Amino acid sequence: MDQTTFDFTRKENAGCPILNNIINSKLIAYVIGILLWVEGGMLLCCMAVSLFYHEASYVHFLYSAGINLAIGGLLVLYGRGAKTWMTRRDGYCIVTLTWLMFTLLGMVPFLLSGEIPSVAGAFFETMSGFTTTGFTVVDHLDTMPRGMLFWRALTQWVGGLGIVCFTIALLPIFGGGNLQLFSAEATGVLHDKLHPKISMTTKLIWTVYIILTVACVALLWAGGMGWFDSICHSFSIMGTGGYSTKQASLAHWNSPFIEYVTSAFMIAASLNFSLLVLCLQGKFGKFLRDGETRWFMGSVLFITLAITAALFLQRDYGLEEAFRKSLFQVATIHTSCGLVTDDYTLWPQYTWFLLIFAMLAGGCTGSTAGGIKDMRIMLLFHAIKNQFKRLIHPNAVLPVRINQHVIPQPLLNAVATFTIFYLLCGMVGCFLLALFGLDFLEAFTTSVSAMGNVGVGFGCYGPAYTMSAMPDICQWIVSFQMFIGRLELFSVLILFSPVFWKEW
Repeated sequence: MDQTTFDFTRKENAGCPILNNIINSKLIAYVIGILLWVEGGMLLCCMAVSLFYHEASYVHFLYSAGINLAIGGLLVLYGRGAKTWMTRRDGYCIVTLTWLMFTLLGMVPFLLSGEIPSVAGAFFETMSGFTTTGFTVVDHLDTMPRGMLFWRALTQWVGGLGIVCFTIALLPIFGGGNLQLFSAEATGVLHDKLHPKISMTTKLIWTVYIILTVACVALLWAGGMGWFDSICHSFSIMGTGGYSTKQASLAHWNSPFIEYVTSAFMIAASLNFSLLVLCLQGKFGKFLRDGETRWFMGSVLFITLAITAALFLQRDYGLEEAFRKSLFQVATIHTSCGLVTDDYTLWPQYTWFLLIFAMLAGGCTGSTAGGIKDMRIMLLFHAIKNQFKRLIHPNAVLPVRINQHVIPQPLLNAVATFTIFYLLCGMVGCFLLALFGLDFLEAFTTSVSAMGNVGVGFGCYGPAYTMSAMPDICQWIVSFQMFIGRLELFSVLILFSPVFWKEW
């Protein structure tokens, strides 16, 4: 294809009507091929890290990059000459297949090096990385080559804002198709339009993302981490991923300063990046007035104080330590990050309910966090509150308002549908995991954690353990849950619907 500008329109193009029911396979192949080249470049960066530290594993990244570049090249050649339109269906196909291809090819270094010999485990680890979940099957992080550790961290940093979003910002070559790709991958309910061009919007968001990442690196280094550990953990923190370079996670450093810094940046990464862009531009008013931001911060504060009181009064914690440990664990779970500094399974059991709520709720829309999203929780809360009022005043007009905007009923219906479907998928996953041997608490929390891309669980899959003992079939189930959870269910599952393939 000589001209890579993809138009989303219903006008005639080269004598061919552009209909919403056409799957443009050549275009899909072309775009995925370019995206695989991007992954190849990421693998070459990891090869450079391995060479810098004189590790033999550089060759595994070289081979993996070569595979990506070769397959990407074949797809680009196949896609040359494709009709230059992109429909919503093409967007969903591209995003879903891209995330699958990135995971399938991204697990190759683990397999070639023997660091993760199981296919199920390597796929699980890579999917956990790109979806920023943070579940791991690795039990030897302290001796793992640094190139491999950097690859794990890099997958979370790129996956945080989205693989396609990263590519649009890096290579804005998809023209009108940017909107379809961004819409298919972006998470949440509402998205502020920072610029008429989606490519410029993604650049602004990534600018803030990079600034925060650099600031996090500098502060972690100032707190006593080495540069390598600071970079890897900053990638994980800003992507709200949870991968660490140490088996003990951040507890390895036993540093209150690092814990407070990490907590602050995890929370920052869970805020709407559109609002953070406005803050960078000096427009603080909208950020301070935003209902979802205040709801999220209020939730973090309330749960933190409640658990602080429990640890201080019922466990042998000093007041400052109780607050710090509570803040960190609440932040890491509420933001779906997954780094740990304490074993919360030893806390009073009623605090688990607060943590599970935080796991379900997640962060804000337009952030790197997972979960149902606080905007949806807030909308449902206001809708329920209005329903009580309606019982007393059945003829009253009671609109739901967020940030002084009336929320249309179709959007409220979509939020309710998503939430019910999300919980249903979580329960199905829980049933399947229990069916294959996990006890109920492990199955339930692992399923909820995977759907919300949190990366922490309870029981034998709590913070003191990895997922290496999990049966292969369960690893495949959890991988699928992480996948659909990151792309918010419908973007993936719509491909399994007959309606998607039906011509009408």
